[in-house]
Amino acid sequence: QVQLLESGGGLVKAGGSLRLSCKASGSILSISNMGWYRQAPGKQRELVAVITSGGSTNYADSVKRRFTISKNNAENTMSLQMDSLKPEDTAVYYCKATVRTAVYTLNIFWGQGTQVTVSS
Repeated sequence: QVQLLESGGGLVKAGGSLRLSCKASGSILSISNMGWYRQAPGKQRELVAVITSGGSTNYADSVKRRFTISKNNAENTMSLQMDSLKPEDTAVYYCKATVRTAVYTLNIFWGQGTQVTVSS
């Protein structure tokens, strides 16, 4: 089994910054993609940013030029630097990883979520 542990959420004023981290542990042969998703109250979960094992990144339009995703393949960790935060960024942020747990087996795992609240 694989566990994803998120940290770094909290309360911040608009214009401020937060850094989220996600560490994967367990039966990991390799990790292909990792990403951050978020879900605000009453809304569907949405993609924030993803990063491949090769380092390619993709961002939601709403966070481009404000958020930066990064990954440490050796440590199986991923981070999301969030700058110029807005109240509409308030949500529970989830870490997601596509993990090879056996030679012919890929599984998707989710973290438990971390709350980010941006006050105006």
